[in-house]
Amino acid sequence: MPQITTRTLTPSETTAALAALADILSDCVEGGASVGFLSPYTPEDALPYWHGVARAVTEGDTVLIVAEKDGDILGTVQLGIGTMPNQPHRADLKKLLVHRKARGLGLSRLLMDAAERAAADHGRHVLVLDTATGSPAESIYEKFGWQRVGVIPQYALMPDGSYCGSTFFYKSLSGA
Repeated sequence: MPQITTRTLTPSETTAALAALADILSDCVEGGASVGFLSPYTPEDALPYWHGVARAVTEGDTVLIVAEKDGDILGTVQLGIGTMPNQPHRADLKKLLVHRKARGLGLSRLLMDAAERAAADHGRHVLVLDTATGSPAESIYEKFGWQRVGVIPQYALMPDGSYCGSTFFYKSLSGA
């Protein structure tokens, strides 16, 4: 049985993985995920976004984690640690993405656990994120112990251009 693993990518590994990451982002947008982009959205359309992530990884502002099965990257999540000076304890969880062909294998849980470990390794104990209200991801975050803060209606657009609200969550990794 193939093993699913997670790992944090180095800057050079991030650059080498751009095509796979672009494929995952495109697949998620085309599957209806509200993650910042409108349909149609091809892997080629996703490359500029991932080049920006690669720069942020190189600059130390972003931790990029991937989930792999048989050497293929099937999911990813980012931890934004390039925060303002008064927020050295906080990180932003960004773009939890799992390719549709790998859904149901537990990648979201593995990626979120890896992100929480990375946050702790970087001295971050307050994590925040937002997700499309009513999306499958919203219930995943609640299941993983994240606390709902509130909803902003019409915060973003779905890939088809319709409005969606965003639900904001946080998770405290310590009692601090």
